[in-house]
Amino acid sequence: MADTMQFDLVSPERRLSSVQATEVRIPGADGDLTAMPNHAPVITTLRPGVLEVITAEGSTTYVVTGGFAEVSSTGTTVLAEQAHAVSDVTQEMIDAMVAEAHEAHKAAHPDVVDAAAKLLSDLVAMGGHIGLEPTLPTS
Repeated sequence: MADTMQFDLVSPERRLSSVQATEVRIPGADGDLTAMPNHAPVITTLRPGVLEVITAEGSTTYVVTGGFAEVSSTGTTVLAEQAHAVSDVTQEMIDAMVAEAHEAHKAAHPDVVDAAAKLLSDLVAMGGHIGLEPTLPTS
């Protein structure tokens, strides 16, 4: 079918999705992008955020914490560091992700402290986007 493309979402633990999609909204590190059938080829890194897959049956959303997306004219593949269906994400999961990013920020070398701060900020924003308010560590 010319108005759909193959979409695959894979994390180290499992394949989360393999469907025919009409569009995929991707939280790219350099900005959000929407992949559609016949899209020009592009590879991008992911930032923590919400990935949305639109199919003929509706929309499904996932949180991703990083990884890569490869978009081509025939499909899109996302290889995520961590990925979970938004419906499966709990407050405890978001708090654990934020705590891990907070520790990485505290331990970051001065050359990468800005990147670590952005990661932490993106994770907090992602939690808020899905209706959860992450608890920020105090130390």
